[in-house]
Amino acid sequence: MGFLLTYAGFKLDSLQSEIIELREKYDDFYAVDLHECAIEDNFNANHNCQIEFEVPEDMSPPILVHYELTNFHQNHRSYYQSRDDYQLLGRVGDQDPVSKQRCKPLNELGNITLNPCGVTANTFFNDVFKLVEGKDEMGNDLIMMEDGIAWQSDLEYAFAQPDGFRAALCPNNGTLCDESCCTGVDEEGKFAGLEWSCQRPYFEEKEGVCYRYFYPEDEKTQYLYETYENIISPLEGVTNEHFVVWMRIATNPTFRKLYGWINEPIPKGQKLVFNVTANYVVSRFRGSKSLILSTNNIFGGRNPYLGTSFYGVGFFCLAAGTFFALKQTLRPRKLADPNYLHYKQD
Repeated sequence: MGFLLTYAGFKLDSLQSEIIELREKYDDFYAVDLHECAIEDNFNANHNCQIEFEVPEDMSPPILVHYELTNFHQNHRSYYQSRDDYQLLGRVGDQDPVSKQRCKPLNELGNITLNPCGVTANTFFNDVFKLVEGKDEMGNDLIMMEDGIAWQSDLEYAFAQPDGFRAALCPNNGTLCDESCCTGVDEEGKFAGLEWSCQRPYFEEKEGVCYRYFYPEDEKTQYLYETYENIISPLEGVTNEHFVVWMRIATNPTFRKLYGWINEPIPKGQKLVFNVTANYVVSRFRGSKSLILSTNNIFGGRNPYLGTSFYGVGFFCLAAGTFFALKQTLRPRKLADPNYLHYKQD
Protein backbone atom coordinates (compact mmCIF):
# COMPACT_ATOMS: atom_id res chain seq x y z
CA MET A 1 0.00 0.00 0.00
CA GLY A 2 2.78 2.42 0.91
CA PHE A 3 4.57 1.79 -2.39
CA LEU A 4 1.34 2.32 -4.33
CA LEU A 5 0.57 5.63 -2.58
CA THR A 6 4.13 6.89 -3.05
CA TYR A 7 3.99 5.96 -6.74
CA ALA A 8 0.60 7.71 -7.03
CA GLY A 9 2.13 10.83 -5.45
CA PHE A 10 4.97 10.71 -7.99
CA LYS A 11 2.50 10.45 -10.88
CA LEU A 12 0.42 13.30 -9.47
CA ASP A 13 3.48 15.53 -9.20
CA SER A 14 4.37 14.63 -12.77
CA LEU A 15 0.89 15.57 -13.97
CA GLN A 16 0.94 18.79 -11.93
CA SER A 17 4.24 19.85 -13.51
CA GLU A 18 2.57 19.78 -16.94
CA ILE A 19 -0.02 22.40 -15.91
CA ILE A 20 0.71 25.93 -17.10
CA GLU A 21 -0.52 28.67 -14.79
CA LEU A 22 -0.26 32.44 -15.29
CA ARG A 23 -1.13 34.73 -12.42
CA GLU A 24 -1.36 38.51 -12.04
CA LYS A 25 -2.17 40.09 -8.68
CA TYR A 26 -3.83 43.39 -9.53
CA ASP A 27 -4.96 44.72 -6.15
CA ASP A 28 -3.63 44.10 -2.64
CA PHE A 29 -4.34 45.71 0.72
CA TYR A 30 -0.65 45.43 1.66
CA ALA A 31 0.62 46.92 -1.61
CA VAL A 32 -1.83 49.54 -2.86
CA ASP A 33 0.61 50.73 -5.53
CA LEU A 34 1.12 47.21 -6.85
CA HIS A 35 -0.88 47.66 -10.06
CA GLU A 36 -2.70 50.30 -12.05
CA CYS A 37 -5.93 48.37 -11.37
CA ALA A 38 -5.82 49.01 -7.61
CA ILE A 39 -8.79 51.07 -6.39
CA GLU A 40 -8.11 51.22 -2.60
CA ASP A 41 -11.41 52.21 -0.88
CA ASN A 42 -13.26 53.43 -3.98
CA PHE A 43 -16.33 51.20 -4.09
CA ASN A 44 -17.84 50.67 -7.56
CA ALA A 45 -15.09 52.82 -9.04
CA ASN A 46 -15.61 51.56 -12.63
CA HIS A 47 -11.86 51.98 -12.96
CA ASN A 48 -10.62 50.73 -16.33
CA CYS A 49 -7.18 49.18 -16.66
CA GLN A 50 -5.41 46.30 -18.39
CA ILE A 51 -3.72 43.06 -17.41
CA GLU A 52 -1.20 41.46 -19.77
CA PHE A 53 0.11 37.90 -19.91
CA GLU A 54 2.84 36.40 -22.07
CA VAL A 55 2.37 32.68 -22.63
CA PRO A 56 5.61 30.81 -21.72
CA GLU A 57 4.61 27.47 -23.28
CA ASP A 58 1.96 26.18 -25.65
CA MET A 59 -1.36 26.02 -23.83
CA SER A 60 -3.98 23.43 -24.78
CA PRO A 61 -7.69 24.00 -24.29
CA PRO A 62 -9.73 24.30 -22.24
CA ILE A 63 -7.83 27.24 -20.75
CA LEU A 64 -9.58 28.38 -17.59
CA VAL A 65 -9.84 31.98 -16.43
CA HIS A 66 -10.26 32.38 -12.66
CA TYR A 67 -10.28 35.27 -10.25
CA GLU A 68 -8.78 34.68 -6.83
CA LEU A 69 -9.52 36.38 -3.52
CA THR A 70 -7.45 36.04 -0.37
CA ASN A 71 -8.49 36.45 3.27
CA PHE A 72 -12.20 36.39 2.37
CA HIS A 73 -14.06 34.00 4.68
CA GLN A 74 -17.08 32.91 2.67
CA ASN A 75 -17.29 29.85 4.90
CA HIS A 76 -18.09 31.91 8.01
CA ARG A 77 -21.41 30.67 9.33
CA SER A 78 -23.05 34.09 9.60
CA TYR A 79 -21.96 34.83 6.01
CA TYR A 80 -23.11 31.75 4.12
CA GLN A 81 -26.42 31.57 6.02
CA SER A 82 -27.28 35.16 5.14
CA ARG A 83 -29.50 34.38 2.15
CA ASP A 84 -33.08 33.56 1.25
CA ASP A 85 -33.16 30.46 -0.95
CA TYR A 86 -36.86 30.96 -1.63
CA GLN A 87 -36.12 34.38 -3.14
CA LEU A 88 -33.39 32.86 -5.28
CA LEU A 89 -35.97 30.40 -6.57
CA GLY A 90 -38.38 33.16 -7.55
CA ARG A 91 -40.44 34.10 -4.49
CA VAL A 92 -41.51 37.75 -4.34
CA GLY A 93 -42.85 39.06 -1.03
CA ASP A 94 -44.28 36.87 1.79
CA GLN A 95 -40.84 36.40 3.30
CA ASP A 96 -40.82 33.94 6.19
CA PRO A 97 -39.46 35.10 9.60
CA VAL A 98 -36.43 32.81 9.50
CA SER A 99 -35.22 34.11 6.12
CA LYS A 100 -35.93 37.69 7.18
CA GLN A 101 -33.78 37.26 10.28
CA ARG A 102 -30.96 35.58 8.39
CA CYS A 103 -30.83 38.34 5.78
CA LYS A 104 -30.37 41.14 8.31
CA PRO A 105 -29.00 43.77 7.96
CA LEU A 106 -29.27 43.52 4.16
CA ASN A 107 -32.94 42.72 3.88
CA GLU A 108 -34.50 46.14 3.41
CA LEU A 109 -33.29 49.64 2.57
CA GLY A 110 -35.95 51.89 4.06
CA ASN A 111 -39.17 50.90 2.33
CA ILE A 112 -37.35 49.01 -0.42
CA THR A 113 -36.93 45.22 -0.19
CA LEU A 114 -33.72 43.70 -1.52
CA ASN A 115 -34.27 40.72 -3.77
CA PRO A 116 -32.11 38.72 -3.35
CA CYS A 117 -31.38 39.76 0.21
CA GLY A 118 -28.52 38.84 2.51
CA VAL A 119 -24.79 39.39 2.79
CA THR A 120 -23.77 36.66 0.35
CA ALA A 121 -25.71 38.04 -2.62
CA ASN A 122 -24.92 41.66 -1.83
CA THR A 123 -21.14 41.17 -1.65
CA PHE A 124 -21.05 39.73 -5.17
CA PHE A 125 -17.67 40.03 -6.90
CA ASN A 126 -18.35 42.70 -9.53
CA ASP A 127 -15.03 43.23 -11.29
CA VAL A 128 -15.43 42.65 -15.05
CA PHE A 129 -12.84 41.03 -17.33
CA LYS A 130 -12.83 41.21 -21.13
CA LEU A 131 -10.26 39.52 -23.36
CA VAL A 132 -9.36 42.16 -25.96
CA GLU A 133 -6.12 40.88 -27.47
CA GLY A 134 -4.75 37.42 -28.23
CA LYS A 135 -4.42 35.01 -31.14
CA ASP A 136 -4.72 31.25 -31.42
CA GLU A 137 -2.40 28.97 -33.42
CA MET A 138 -4.21 29.85 -36.65
CA GLY A 139 -3.93 33.60 -36.05
CA ASN A 140 -7.61 34.04 -35.20
CA ASP A 141 -8.77 36.27 -32.37
CA LEU A 142 -9.28 34.41 -29.11
CA ILE A 143 -12.69 34.52 -27.46
CA MET A 144 -13.28 34.09 -23.73
CA MET A 145 -16.59 32.31 -23.20
CA GLU A 146 -18.52 33.05 -20.02
CA ASP A 147 -21.26 30.45 -20.24
CA GLY A 148 -21.02 26.92 -18.90
CA ILE A 149 -19.11 28.03 -15.79
CA ALA A 150 -21.83 27.28 -13.21
CA TRP A 151 -23.12 23.91 -12.04
CA GLN A 152 -26.02 22.83 -14.23
CA SER A 153 -27.88 21.57 -11.15
CA ASP A 154 -27.69 25.06 -9.62
CA LEU A 155 -29.08 26.66 -12.77
CA GLU A 156 -31.93 24.16 -12.96
CA TYR A 157 -32.92 23.76 -9.31
CA ALA A 158 -31.53 26.60 -7.18
CA PHE A 159 -31.95 29.85 -9.15
CA ALA A 160 -34.89 31.29 -11.08
CA GLN A 161 -36.19 34.68 -12.12
CA PRO A 162 -38.94 36.17 -9.89
CA ASP A 163 -42.42 34.70 -10.22
CA GLY A 164 -44.24 36.83 -12.77
CA PHE A 165 -41.13 37.98 -14.61
CA ARG A 166 -41.46 38.27 -18.36
CA ALA A 167 -39.40 39.67 -21.23
CA ALA A 168 -40.01 40.20 -24.93
CA LEU A 169 -38.46 41.87 -27.93
CA CYS A 170 -39.32 45.50 -28.46
CA PRO A 171 -41.59 46.25 -31.45
CA ASN A 172 -40.21 45.88 -34.97
CA ASN A 173 -38.18 42.82 -33.97
CA GLY A 174 -36.30 44.62 -31.26
CA THR A 175 -35.21 47.61 -33.33
CA LEU A 176 -37.37 50.11 -31.40
CA CYS A 177 -34.91 50.95 -28.62
CA ASP A 178 -36.30 54.14 -27.12
CA GLU A 179 -38.40 54.61 -23.96
CA SER A 180 -41.64 54.07 -25.88
CA CYS A 181 -40.78 50.37 -25.98
CA CYS A 182 -41.41 50.18 -22.21
CA THR A 183 -44.28 52.62 -21.90
CA GLY A 184 -46.53 50.98 -24.45
CA VAL A 185 -48.94 48.11 -23.84
CA ASP A 186 -48.28 44.87 -25.68
CA GLU A 187 -51.30 43.95 -27.79
CA GLU A 188 -49.70 41.01 -29.56
CA GLY A 189 -48.81 37.46 -28.64
CA LYS A 190 -48.94 35.86 -25.22
CA PHE A 191 -48.35 39.21 -23.42
CA ALA A 192 -51.42 40.90 -24.94
CA GLY A 193 -52.74 43.76 -22.82
CA LEU A 194 -49.84 43.67 -20.33
CA GLU A 195 -47.61 46.58 -19.34
CA TRP A 196 -43.86 46.60 -18.63
CA SER A 197 -41.89 47.75 -15.58
CA CYS A 198 -38.70 48.85 -17.37
CA GLN A 199 -37.86 52.55 -17.64
CA ARG A 200 -35.79 51.96 -20.76
CA PRO A 201 -35.30 48.82 -22.85
CA TYR A 202 -32.29 46.56 -22.38
CA PHE A 203 -29.95 46.37 -25.36
CA GLU A 204 -28.59 42.86 -25.86
CA GLU A 205 -25.17 43.33 -27.46
CA LYS A 206 -24.74 39.77 -28.72
CA GLU A 207 -28.05 39.83 -30.60
CA GLY A 208 -28.03 43.55 -31.43
CA VAL A 209 -31.68 43.97 -30.38
CA CYS A 210 -33.63 45.55 -27.51
CA TYR A 211 -35.85 43.85 -24.94
CA ARG A 212 -38.54 45.12 -22.63
CA TYR A 213 -39.20 43.35 -19.37
CA PHE A 214 -41.46 43.20 -16.35
CA TYR A 215 -40.50 42.59 -12.71
CA PRO A 216 -43.34 42.20 -10.15
CA GLU A 217 -43.61 44.72 -7.31
CA ASP A 218 -40.82 46.71 -8.93
CA GLU A 219 -41.77 49.95 -7.14
CA LYS A 220 -40.93 48.55 -3.70
CA THR A 221 -38.25 46.00 -4.61
CA GLN A 222 -34.62 46.38 -5.60
CA TYR A 223 -33.65 43.46 -7.82
CA LEU A 224 -30.18 42.16 -8.59
CA TYR A 225 -29.90 43.92 -11.95
CA GLU A 226 -30.58 47.22 -10.15
CA THR A 227 -28.02 46.52 -7.41
CA TYR A 228 -25.36 45.65 -10.00
CA GLU A 229 -26.37 47.86 -12.89
CA ASN A 230 -24.41 47.33 -16.14
CA ILE A 231 -23.03 44.05 -14.73
CA ILE A 232 -26.13 41.88 -14.29
CA SER A 233 -28.56 41.79 -17.20
CA PRO A 234 -32.25 42.27 -16.29
CA LEU A 235 -32.98 39.37 -18.64
CA GLU A 236 -30.83 37.04 -16.48
CA GLY A 237 -31.08 38.40 -12.94
CA VAL A 238 -30.10 35.74 -10.39
CA THR A 239 -29.58 33.19 -13.18
CA ASN A 240 -26.45 35.07 -14.30
CA GLU A 241 -23.72 32.43 -14.19
CA HIS A 242 -21.12 34.69 -12.55
CA PHE A 243 -23.60 35.30 -9.73
CA VAL A 244 -24.45 31.59 -9.44
CA VAL A 245 -20.72 30.76 -9.19
CA TRP A 246 -20.31 33.37 -6.44
CA MET A 247 -23.22 31.97 -4.44
CA ARG A 248 -21.58 28.52 -4.24
CA ILE A 249 -19.62 29.00 -1.02
CA ALA A 250 -15.84 28.51 -0.95
CA THR A 251 -14.42 26.41 1.89
CA ASN A 252 -11.12 28.29 2.37
CA PRO A 253 -10.31 31.98 2.90
CA THR A 254 -8.13 31.92 -0.24
CA PHE A 255 -10.21 30.71 -3.15
CA ARG A 256 -10.64 30.85 -6.90
CA LYS A 257 -13.85 31.08 -8.84
CA LEU A 258 -14.23 30.37 -12.53
CA TYR A 259 -14.91 33.45 -14.64
CA GLY A 260 -14.58 32.11 -18.18
CA TRP A 261 -12.71 29.77 -20.48
CA ILE A 262 -10.90 29.74 -23.80
CA ASN A 263 -11.45 26.79 -26.10
CA GLU A 264 -8.61 27.37 -28.57
CA PRO A 265 -4.90 26.46 -28.27
CA ILE A 266 -2.59 29.37 -27.49
CA PRO A 267 0.97 29.23 -28.87
CA LYS A 268 4.12 30.00 -26.91
CA GLY A 269 5.06 33.70 -26.84
CA GLN A 270 1.51 34.95 -27.49
CA LYS A 271 0.47 38.07 -25.58
CA LEU A 272 -2.97 38.16 -23.98
CA VAL A 273 -4.53 41.43 -22.86
CA PHE A 274 -7.55 41.69 -20.58
CA ASN A 275 -9.52 44.85 -20.00
CA VAL A 276 -10.53 45.11 -16.34
CA THR A 277 -13.32 47.20 -14.87
CA ALA A 278 -12.34 47.31 -11.20
CA ASN A 279 -15.17 47.76 -8.70
CA TYR A 280 -14.50 45.32 -5.85
CA VAL A 281 -12.72 46.72 -2.79
CA VAL A 282 -10.36 44.35 -0.94
CA SER A 283 -9.05 46.75 1.71
CA ARG A 284 -12.01 46.11 4.03
CA PHE A 285 -11.04 42.47 4.50
CA ARG A 286 -7.27 43.03 4.07
CA GLY A 287 -7.11 40.77 1.05
CA SER A 288 -6.01 40.75 -2.56
CA LYS A 289 -7.37 40.07 -6.05
CA SER A 290 -5.67 38.11 -8.80
CA LEU A 291 -6.49 37.03 -12.35
CA ILE A 292 -5.33 33.51 -13.24
CA LEU A 293 -5.07 31.62 -16.52
CA SER A 294 -4.49 27.90 -16.27
CA THR A 295 -4.61 24.64 -18.14
CA ASN A 296 -5.84 21.56 -16.28
CA ASN A 297 -5.80 17.79 -16.17
CA ILE A 298 -8.01 14.99 -14.85
CA PHE A 299 -7.41 16.24 -11.28
CA GLY A 300 -8.27 19.86 -12.08
CA GLY A 301 -5.86 22.79 -11.83
CA ARG A 302 -2.50 23.05 -10.16
CA ASN A 303 -2.69 21.65 -6.63
CA PRO A 304 0.70 20.71 -5.11
CA TYR A 305 -0.94 19.56 -1.88
CA LEU A 306 -2.62 16.56 -3.53
CA GLY A 307 0.66 14.88 -4.51
CA THR A 308 2.26 15.88 -1.21
CA SER A 309 -0.56 14.25 0.75
CA PHE A 310 -0.12 11.01 -1.20
CA TYR A 311 3.63 11.11 -0.48
CA GLY A 312 2.98 11.68 3.22
CA VAL A 313 0.49 8.85 3.60
CA GLY A 314 2.67 6.56 1.47
CA PHE A 315 5.82 7.17 3.51
CA PHE A 316 3.85 6.70 6.74
CA CYS A 317 2.54 3.33 5.51
CA LEU A 318 6.05 2.31 4.45
CA ALA A 319 7.47 3.24 7.86
CA ALA A 320 4.66 1.51 9.74
CA GLY A 321 4.96 -1.61 7.58
CA THR A 322 8.74 -1.71 8.07
CA PHE A 323 8.39 -1.35 11.85
CA PHE A 324 5.86 -4.16 12.19
CA ALA A 325 7.88 -6.39 9.84
CA LEU A 326 10.98 -5.93 12.01
CA LYS A 327 8.94 -6.50 15.14
CA GLN A 328 7.56 -9.75 13.79
CA THR A 329 11.01 -10.85 12.62
CA LEU A 330 12.97 -10.02 15.77
CA ARG A 331 10.38 -10.76 18.44
CA PRO A 332 7.60 -12.79 16.85
CA ARG A 333 4.44 -13.48 18.77
CA LYS A 334 3.64 -17.18 18.98
CA LEU A 335 0.12 -18.20 18.13
CA ALA A 336 -1.93 -19.48 21.11
CA ASP A 337 0.76 -18.45 23.61
CA PRO A 338 -0.98 -18.58 27.06
CA ASN A 339 1.31 -15.80 28.36
CA TYR A 340 -0.78 -13.33 26.41
CA LEU A 341 -4.03 -14.49 27.96
CA HIS A 342 -5.32 -12.59 30.99
CA TYR A 343 -8.28 -13.72 33.04
CA LYS A 344 -10.41 -11.71 35.41
CA GLN A 345 -9.18 -12.08 38.93
CA ASP A 346 -11.58 -13.72 41.42
